Formats: sequence, C-alpha cells, structure tokens
Amino acid sequence: MKTKRHISILLFVLPILMQAQDISLSEAIKIARDQSVPALEAKQSFISTYWAYRSYKASRPPSFNLYGDIMNFDRSLTLVQSYEDGRFNYVNSYNLQNSLGLQVKQNVTFTGGNLSVYSDLSRIDQFGMDKSLTWYSQPITVSYYQPLFTYNQFKWDKKIEPKEYEKGKRQYLESMEQITINTVNAYYSLILAKMNNMIAESNYTNTGKMLSIARERQGLGSVTRDEVLQLELRMLNDSISINETAVAVREAQMVLNSVLGYDESYEINPELDENLPEIYLDYDFVISKALENSTFKISNEISLLNAESEVARAKAARGISMSLNARFGLSQTATDFGGVYSDLLDQEIVGLTFSIPIFDWGLGKGKVHKAKAAQEVVRAQVQQSENDYRRTIFTAVGQFNNQRHQCSVSKRAMLIANERYELMMENFREGKAGVIDLNTAQTENDTALQKYITDVCNYWQYYYALRQYTLYDFIDRKNLEIDVNEMTDISHQ
Repeated sequence: MKTKRHISILLFVLPILMQAQDISLSEAIKIARDQSVPALEAKQSFISTYWAYRSYKASRPPSFNLYGDIMNFDRSLTLVQSYEDGRFNYVNSYNLQNSLGLQVKQNVTFTGGNLSVYSDLSRIDQFGMDKSLTWYSQPITVSYYQPLFTYNQFKWDKKIEPKEYEKGKRQYLESMEQITINTVNAYYSLILAKMNNMIAESNYTNTGKMLSIARERQGLGSVTRDEVLQLELRMLNDSISINETAVAVREAQMVLNSVLGYDESYEINPELDENLPEIYLDYDFVISKALENSTFKISNEISLLNAESEVARAKAARGISMSLNARFGLSQTATDFGGVYSDLLDQEIVGLTFSIPIFDWGLGKGKVHKAKAAQEVVRAQVQQSENDYRRTIFTAVGQFNNQRHQCSVSKRAMLIANERYELMMENFREGKAGVIDLNTAQTENDTALQKYITDVCNYWQYYYALRQYTLYDFIDRKNLEIDVNEMTDISHQ
C-alpha cells in the first residue's frame, strides 16, 4: 500500500490544527481591510483629505459674520494733537463703547476679488463733566476689493483642489489593495511554512521506514553500508528540518497576525484553494482602466497644474501690481436712536493702488524663466513616467495571463512528482531502486509541492497588483468605489 503522505495536499486543504481557526483567503483579506493598522491609517488619511476638501468647499459660498464690541470701557489719558496750534496734550478719556454689526462676504473666483456687504451700529457714552450720548450707524455698506494683474489663488484652487480630493479617494482604494497584496503574501507564506513543516515530518517518518528496510537488506548484502549511512544522514537532516520549519511556521503565523491586526498568540489555519478564476486580460482594456481610475494620471495632472500655477505666479510678480478698492454706503450720527436712521448720508470711497517695478536687475525675469524651466521638466517627467507606466502594466498583464497556465503546469508536476516518489519508495522496498534514486525523488517531490503553492500565491499577487493599478474588479467587472458617507461617519463616532 502506497504512503498517503500528501493526501491533504491533493485535497488542497491543510490539516486543521487544534484550537486554530480556519480562515479562507477572502476572509483574511476582509479582516485585514477592516481592522489592520494600515487600514486604519488609510481611513484616517482619507478622512483628513475629505475635511480638507470640505474646508475648501466651505470657502466658496458667502460667509456670514456677526461682529462687535460689548461693554468696551475706557478711562485713561489719551494723547491728542490740537488742530489750532499743533501741540500735543493729554486729555482725559472716560467713555463706554458698544457696537454690533453683520457682514456678508463673498470671494469672487473668476476675478480673484472680494465682495462684502455689511451693516453696523455703534453707541458711545461719554462720562465726566460733559456727559453725552452718540449713536453712529451704517445701515448698509457695499465694499469691493479687486487685485489687478496679480496671481489669482482662487482660480488655481478651483482647478487643483477637486483633483486633490479625487486623488485622495483613489489613494485610499490603492492602499486597500496594497493591504490585500500584503495579506496574500503573508497568508501563503504561512501555508508554505506549514507545508514545509509537514513535509519535514513526513520525510522523517518515511526515511525512518526506509532506513529500517535498508538495515535489513544490508544484512542480506543487497544494500551497502554507504547507502545506510546516506539514509541515516537524511534522517538527521529531516530532524533538523522539523525544528527549523516549526520556527518558520511560528514566525509566519505572527506576520499574518500582524497583517490581520490579531494578537500574536492567535492561531490561524489557512486553506489552499485550487479554484482559480479563469480570467484572460486584454492589455488595451487594462491600461485604459489604469489611466482612468488610478492615481497615476490624476497625479500627473496635478503636477502639471502646479507647474503652470508657478509660472503664472512668477509672471504676476514681475509686472505691474494694482488693486482697486471701492466702497459705497449710507451712514448717520445722532444723539438719539431714532435719529441715527433718519436723513442718511451717502458715502463713497474709490481708490487705486499700484506698484510698477522700474528696475529689478532681472530678478523677476529670472524667476519666470526658472518657473518655465521647471514646468518643462515636469512635462518631460510626466511623459517619461507614462511610458514607464505603460511598460509596467504590459509586463503585469503578461505575467498574470501566463500565471494561470503556470499553476496548471505546476499542479500537474506536483502530482507526477508525488506519484514518482511513491513509486520510488515501493521500488526501494522491493530492492528495485537505490538510496540515491529515492533521495532524488523525495527532493523533486518536495520542490514540486513548494512550487505549486508559490505559483498559486503569485497568481493572486499578480491579480491584486493589477487591481491596484486599475482600481477595477476583473471578476465582478466593475470599478472599485469608496463609500464616502460611510467613511466620514467614522470621524463622528
């Protein structure tokens, strides 16, 4: 009867360990994405990006501000200058001031200007020998400030900030896919470590059986002393391997626990699933999804916009700088509250300030040329990075398409190697094979098994790497998305 050494492998399920939890790869991925430290970091990073964008959006609509001075009491000596002779004197100030106002302010994105409308009321109570009460009102005042020939920060923020927010969403999805890749690697590392340990234990047992047979046959003269020593040496090496692989299992378990966010003492029993989806990917489709969904293209767009923005800033700084200030309103002063809103007087203020550089020794020109040179460098870098990116995607697609075939081949090789090893052990028992042939078959069997597991791991590694590049689910055929409402609810908990 042949040894059933790899029966669990042929069923593609690892043996269940006592007090260990069975976790499939998909379950492990979900756990890692839900509770691992990198997942929490990615979520908080996105939340930060979300609120930064919310702050930007909040600066677009009009702002309403209530302002004033309440119970502003002043009793002090104040230095004043006489209008008659120009002399300075200290006079006694003894008053109480109260004021209240409401302002509506709107940034004008297209022009970079600022429009505000406000209304306020002030009351001054003068104490001392000459007591008096004065009211002052500005029922409505319209004010506008407009910079001319200057850098318009509002315009560039409107172009860049939405892209930064979109980039933040895509970065979160890419981080989740990287967590998945790390989980796959740790998961299959544990499978391979456990398999190596099982192989070492099985080899030790089988070598012991073969050694007993060899010693019996040595007495009959059909096996040499050298062959017996080879088996003894093999058995010693297998014993060492059992201890080494047991340590490797523990290390791999701790790594996987860390990836999943579990305590180091937690025992996980991973499952080796042979049901690989039959997917063939077209390069043109993959690269189109990568350029459409990933952070790559939008990051390049932001880099180009930032470079263009710096050129605009440098140009604005070297030329004429002007600003227009205009204000129109109504006002009145009175000694009683009723009179302060009667017979209102209009007020108009219009002013233009400017600055013209006469000679700056080429400073402004130099900054413009520097910004343009930096812009050209960014353009060249973007073009080169896209060429490299396309090549990377092409290689990744080729690797993935080839890997499923590779898994089929290595699976067949594993079965053949196992059958050959079983046959070689039977031949050795019957005296038809030597120790060298037996050792060779054992090594080939172990290598084939390890290669199959590695190939399955590589299949999922390549698959999730392409998901990370494209942010596209090739199994369900849909773009990966982020639930912003669900994500931002975390910040309120």
